[in-house]
Amino acid sequence: MEAKFQIFLTLLGVLAGTALVARRTDIAPAILLMLAGVGLAFVPGMPPVELPPELVLLMVLPPLIYSASVAMSWREFKNNLRPIVLLSVGCVIFTAFMVATATHYLIGLPWGIGFLLGAIVAPPDVVAPLAIARRLGMPRRILVVLEGEGLANDATALILYRFALAAITTGLFSLPKATGTFLVIVAGEIAFGTAVGWLSLRARRRARDPQVELTLSLITPYVSYWLPEHVGGSGVIATVACGLYVSWNGPLLISSATRLQGIFFWDLVIYLIEGMLFLLTGFQMRALYEKSKSFPLDDILIATVLVAVIVIVARFIWVFPGTYLPRWISARVSERDPLPSWRAAFVLAFTGVRGAVSLAAALALPFTLPDGEAFPYRDLILFVAFGVIFVTLIGVGLTLPPVVRWLGVARDGRSEHIAEHEQEIAARREALNAALKSLDAITDDRELSDEVIKLLRSRHEIRINQLPDSLNPDTHDVSATGTELTRELIASERKFIHMLLRDGKITDETRRRIERDLDLEEASLANREYRRIPL
Repeated sequence: MEAKFQIFLTLLGVLAGTALVARRTDIAPAILLMLAGVGLAFVPGMPPVELPPELVLLMVLPPLIYSASVAMSWREFKNNLRPIVLLSVGCVIFTAFMVATATHYLIGLPWGIGFLLGAIVAPPDVVAPLAIARRLGMPRRILVVLEGEGLANDATALILYRFALAAITTGLFSLPKATGTFLVIVAGEIAFGTAVGWLSLRARRRARDPQVELTLSLITPYVSYWLPEHVGGSGVIATVACGLYVSWNGPLLISSATRLQGIFFWDLVIYLIEGMLFLLTGFQMRALYEKSKSFPLDDILIATVLVAVIVIVARFIWVFPGTYLPRWISARVSERDPLPSWRAAFVLAFTGVRGAVSLAAALALPFTLPDGEAFPYRDLILFVAFGVIFVTLIGVGLTLPPVVRWLGVARDGRSEHIAEHEQEIAARREALNAALKSLDAITDDRELSDEVIKLLRSRHEIRINQLPDSLNPDTHDVSATGTELTRELIASERKFIHMLLRDGKITDETRRRIERDLDLEEASLANREYRRIPL
């Protein structure tokens, strides 16, 4: 037990160190973490660290999907539903079919095994592609489509995985029955996830205690995931539906104290889960290397290269027709959704990084068939799944930044970012003006002293004056200078409060209350800081 805890502390240290290296080298943390995991796996004396598939599929995946769903805008998800469905359902099925066809005719795998392998490697990861894309400042719509795809594609892949596994173990498969089952699963999980989201928000509102509400928020993704998964569904669609419901309906039902604590709580939880996931994925290289000694190396390399090329090429083959054909066929679609540039479609097709869910699905394969025979090609599937993850994460992840810069897609993202900040400034100003009108109405209805009214008006005038008129260099520099000076003044307050504490003039409890106010004010400065974006 002590040794396992030491390994856990070591992994935490590596996680923190890798994050610092990633910040200095401007390389996506997921790439460095997987490489660090591979390196640690071969350190002499390091015991093997296994990645239990049930840990990923039942313990790790629910909070990752739920957190991403809550962070996503339901309106943007709905407005981009067509490309999201085309990628998360259509592209996954198409990729699985391409992998099955190629492996059957080129290396002789049975159709069932080919479809099983295709279902395992078809879905891009929910974490890595979006993290890389955000660091590059891509346009908002590309980020929304990638995020929506990452949320839903695991559901399609896991359902295909179960269909293929059942066909291999029983020898029976019916396409009409499988299609009907798929539709029933989707509809049932959407309804169940929405119901869980509704119940969660009502329970949290009744609790009125931040610690209890955060505990309920942590339970929510597991409730929405486990029950559908247990009865034969994927659990993913229910968790996405639950998260989107909470995202859209939660702002007016969740208290400010819970929201503030929840942001820091969930940020830390997701940071640790994602980091550990990529580290442990890299760690599996050692176990696979030991198994490969009893397996023909040529077969492993040929199968891995073939499948990696197929999953990359299949995404390009699907994305470009999926982008342009609906607009050529339907004038209504073309009018409502203008034609995107080929550069945006290329980047969307290129960003197809596989992750730990693919490896977990491969690890979850049974060792034997119902009749006691060894499960066919199990080790080969494991090798190929890890190889595809490694090739797409390291290869695509490292080449994506220069590709994005070469295509100039980041420039569009920067322009959108500036426009979004301008809209935010305008929204803040309009909200403050609306609050001042409410103050005028309250003043007319109630008997308030002049001192109270003056205090409230001064508060709003200060907040309005803190907003820059725009993001042009002149007004922006004035706002940025005021922000930096405010930080210096807050630091001076902190030093003085610490001196009072050391001199025994205030208690620790008093210091904590004052410090909390200063922390919130400084966090507020960071939240409304508008950095100049180079064009």
